Amino acid sequence: MTEYIQTFAYARPSALRGTGAGRVLGLETADGLTPAGTEPHPQFFSGFLTSPQAAARGLLAVADVAAARYHQATRPGLLDPVVTGNGDRLRFESFSGCCGVYARLDVLQAGLDGAETGHGTTNVDVSASLRESLSRITDGDPLHLRVGPDELAVTTLDGQEVEKKVALPDRWLRGFAEAQAVSAGFDLRAELSAAEAVRFLRSLPISASASRGAMWAVPAGRSLRLTARPLPAAVCLPGPERLAVLQQVLRHATRLRVFGPVPDGPAATASAWEVTLPGMRLTLTLSPEAGRGFSGEGGVLEALAADESAEDAETVGLLLSWEPQVDPVDLAQRSGLTVARVKGALTRLGTSGQVGYDIADACYFHRQMPYDTARAERDNPRLVAARSLASSGAVRLDGPLATVTSGDVRYQVHERSGVLTCTCRWWAEYRGRRGPCKHALAVRIARRSADVGTP
Repeated sequence: MTEYIQTFAYARPSALRGTGAGRVLGLETADGLTPAGTEPHPQFFSGFLTSPQAAARGLLAVADVAAARYHQATRPGLLDPVVTGNGDRLRFESFSGCCGVYARLDVLQAGLDGAETGHGTTNVDVSASLRESLSRITDGDPLHLRVGPDELAVTTLDGQEVEKKVALPDRWLRGFAEAQAVSAGFDLRAELSAAEAVRFLRSLPISASASRGAMWAVPAGRSLRLTARPLPAAVCLPGPERLAVLQQVLRHATRLRVFGPVPDGPAATASAWEVTLPGMRLTLTLSPEAGRGFSGEGGVLEALAADESAEDAETVGLLLSWEPQVDPVDLAQRSGLTVARVKGALTRLGTSGQVGYDIADACYFHRQMPYDTARAERDNPRLVAARSLASSGAVRLDGPLATVTSGDVRYQVHERSGVLTCTCRWWAEYRGRRGPCKHALAVRIARRSADVGTP
């Protein structure tokens, strides 16, 4: 597994300082991107939280996911949460070390009482000592939140700098893009009141040994019940123990909403679980299996394989400005592209962390992470193999049928209504549930090359 080193440099450690009405939760920021360009320690917010304890517990849940490995927990993760200021809200995001759980806390305008929220993206320092402090916050007293350094911190940096060097695996980076791509196809499947949400979530196993793997949640009256079969109205709950971090915010929950695709056979699917809090939303998106990270889902491969998507992504990227809600129709009108090409460009931008997807609002949002789109494309094994097959002349096109020669074996790829099927083992096992196989991708690339060369 290839990795690269990401360095986070903070002016000083994040901390909870003061007592009573003078408490300040200071979250320190690393290098970040803003509308003014790169800043060493941008400030996104300084004001009061309307629900201090709920916000603290939600942030703690996001940090705990960043430090977790739910599959083969050999070592903890090390990544600090990502924070994005979208003008009217703060988003805190993290990914588990095993690449199977994506967490996001959206602190909305109703949860922030203070100055305007800034625009930009960076990481925030959340250490073990800060986690302990967050767990002790109560709603009894006002709590001031500061995301980024204040003037005092800027003038007293000597001897307080914190530097963290983190090895980020390429599959982890691909996971952000894949989680965005898969959640864009989710629908709201169930909604529970606060009391029923607490009852259901507390009934789930909290350890992998107690879990039976992928289960299915089926509506039962006003609540949900677990079953081992994917009934038509069910939503997949893969690895129920991975929802254990939601226990931290249950006393503040106002409802639980569940998102996912309609079951298509017995195969497990990804799903998203959103706990609504006062002025906030905490969402966990789970990969289809506890031992299966998002990085191999293949939802972005079609967009990466399209030759025009790189240019489209550059065009669309220039039109983004940290909007909390990105409208593909509006971008199509402003860019001159079709809506389909805009959505392909947004998917491609997701591979470099420039775009995320908000299930609650059913729309994309803009952020900027220091990740390289070319790396996600270059290091994706299926895409690399497909480009090699296409460039080596291994693809022979014959109308809707194509033959791909890989080694000593010939595979037949057939197109029906824009969907490619293949005779390879990958297609037989997954049937498109984890994206196209390398042979289908090679055919897609070859067809586009042939179309470009045709007058």
